Amino acid sequence: MTETFALALPGGITLECRAAGTGAARVVLLHGFPEAAFVWDGVMERLAPRARCVAPNLRGYAGSSAPAEVAAYRPRLPVGDIAAAIEALGAPVDVLVAHDWGGALAWNLAAQRPELLKRLVMINSPHPATFLRELRHSAEQQAASAYMNYFCRPDAEARLAENDFARLWPFFGDAGWLTPGLRERYREAWSHGLTGPLNYYRASPLRPATAPTDLLHTLQLDDTAVTVRVPTTLVWGDQDRALRPGLLDGLERWVPDLRLVRVADASHWVVHERPDLVTAEIERALSLA
Repeated sequence: MTETFALALPGGITLECRAAGTGAARVVLLHGFPEAAFVWDGVMERLAPRARCVAPNLRGYAGSSAPAEVAAYRPRLPVGDIAAAIEALGAPVDVLVAHDWGGALAWNLAAQRPELLKRLVMINSPHPATFLRELRHSAEQQAASAYMNYFCRPDAEARLAENDFARLWPFFGDAGWLTPGLRERYREAWSHGLTGPLNYYRASPLRPATAPTDLLHTLQLDDTAVTVRVPTTLVWGDQDRALRPGLLDGLERWVPDLRLVRVADASHWVVHERPDLVTAEIERALSLA
């Protein structure tokens, strides 16, 4: 049975969390855009006999603190939220699991605060070093990421919310897993507002350049700041339309202890498409933690 609680953090931020399980191991799960913590319910219930699982709604998402200013979503602040949450829950966690924007936070956390986690399971989330490289040099990735600049428009919230979120549903592709009940859960989450979720895009320099002065052209990521030495499993749905396979090239430079699990017939939404596989990879990580 999934429960909900509020986790108060330093600085006045509160994260609404979903949790399940009473097992001795500890697992924290981070969602991405345009989702919320509820997407982990099925995985948490599968893990419940073995682990205490906690899935927070990230800063800006339904039920959690949602500062209005873009600057509040610069990476160090939401990464700090997750660090503080893990410390409050009892560090280190055995496995940190993350997808999409949750993965962006987790890559940074694992590189900067490795003492907070024993193992990392990432799901279709690009490492910042390969993402920067591909956004600069890969026309394929630039085209696949063009939507990010659309999300930075000042009217993006209104446009995405129009006509029952008609512009958001297509991001899921041909989603046979998207049942009427699950659609309603997405509607409820989105009804809390889209400004916070979109501010992650607005605060990040990692999106296709549109002008010679864009920070993407000059941004430097020091290897020591982005190298993840925590043992890592990366589950990757090869049919991801937004994140192209070039993002995997040379990844071992920044993630030397890497196990790559490629899923040929899955997309960005592999958590929904192949929940048993995702759960099995988390269980495998738990057995090694």
